[in-house]
Amino acid sequence: MTKFHIPDWVRDAVFYQIFPDRFAKSSKLLKPSNLEAWDSKPTARGFKGGDLLGILEKLDYLQDLGINAIYLNPVFKSAANHRYHTYDYFNVDPLLGGNESLRALLDEAHGRGIRIILDGVFNHASRGFYKFHHILENGRSSPYIDWFIIKKFPVRAYDEEGEPNYAAWWGIHALPKFNVRNQAVREYLWNVARYWIDFGIDGWRLDVPEEIDDPSFWQEFRRKVKSLNPDAYLVGEIWHAAKEWLRGDRFDGVMNYLLNRACVGFFIDKEVDETLVRGMGYAPVPHLDSEQFADTIERLLNLYGHEVNHSLLNLLSSHDTARFLTLARGDDCALRLAILLLMTFPGVPCIYYGDEIGMAGGRDPDCRRSFPWDKGKWNSDLLDYFKYCISLRIKYPSLRRGDFKQLYAKEDVYAFARRLGDETLIIAFNVAKVIRAPMIQLDHLLPEGALLRQIWDNSTISVYNDFLKGLVLSPRSGSVLVVEK
Repeated sequence: MTKFHIPDWVRDAVFYQIFPDRFAKSSKLLKPSNLEAWDSKPTARGFKGGDLLGILEKLDYLQDLGINAIYLNPVFKSAANHRYHTYDYFNVDPLLGGNESLRALLDEAHGRGIRIILDGVFNHASRGFYKFHHILENGRSSPYIDWFIIKKFPVRAYDEEGEPNYAAWWGIHALPKFNVRNQAVREYLWNVARYWIDFGIDGWRLDVPEEIDDPSFWQEFRRKVKSLNPDAYLVGEIWHAAKEWLRGDRFDGVMNYLLNRACVGFFIDKEVDETLVRGMGYAPVPHLDSEQFADTIERLLNLYGHEVNHSLLNLLSSHDTARFLTLARGDDCALRLAILLLMTFPGVPCIYYGDEIGMAGGRDPDCRRSFPWDKGKWNSDLLDYFKYCISLRIKYPSLRRGDFKQLYAKEDVYAFARRLGDETLIIAFNVAKVIRAPMIQLDHLLPEGALLRQIWDNSTISVYNDFLKGLVLSPRSGSVLVVEK
């Protein structure tokens, strides 16, 4: 097995995921006329006009939030607002400002200590991709016929009444699959990966990597990327246990939808609306009591080694899921509890744009609404809570790099400890709608008489007979306690 190594900066990262068409748009870029109104309901095909300079102009907002890393959904030329239908991998979409805008964003972000990773869509291209278009024009005579898997001629890319007569992702005509057995295709995709790393990006989020069922492709992908930047972060979109992907020869981490699922099941106080999760990679999502949640967390942490657990991309919402707040039927207490866990748990926290101000959104495309820059539409109290939780992660190294120990899971209460050197924090959650005063046994984690300060109100409690004495948890709340030195 290859030795597993996490890029050091990843341990300290707090990511923010941005859907570029919907976050912010700059007045410095000329826009086409036929854009949807910014605050109108998102549609499957409509464009709002967000761009990369818009993101650059909002870096102050992101830094104030506490963000030091950005994950961008696809930015390359595409005829889709989500840009997973790529037709030119070497050029940023002009609607986003082109390569010059990405250059400006990278330079400004790096100058502020903010890393940026891009979404890599290497399983499939689009009908507009040059080699596929060449096949549409020339049929059997095209020299690029083996770049894709063509089953029958003529290729019927726009006759969507029946199944496509070529390999396409999920049978979608607009997404022809690359033939990655073709060495020319492999070299092309590896060159794309290297080109943008050399351009200055800090890593890749890899879209549907399991669809390329060829470990050697990803092993060589990693070698080529890491040869240019050993600290590049490679994270795959895998919705289930992914041990074979995290052995040190392919990815550094995966999107931790398993933790996402557990948070939905525990912190949301009712069964979620099944129609909002049906067909998602983490469905079904059963309701969990504290004991079941603890068992789930224990299993998740035991799936991988200590190093891997610190490199997983932990999230509550994404462009592919209904937003957490919508799943919670608007209960921002559930979101507060979940974001506190995310910021105190092993791994790399990632906030989906707008969750911090209380944005709602159901299934795609509703989860891809435009960010409302009118502060009157923000949940400012929720935003302040997000900032505070992020500040805790930044302040206490044990939350980013420390060991993890479960302490308690009874009667709607869940608690764990994080420790690094002589720094120890205890984090406790009460998901009940009533006050709880749990007797949390510490298993000799702390000495008799040790004092712990509750960060929220600076009150103190002590260790007595190996128990926390005097801990009281308000309804639907979390508490963070730090050992006084």
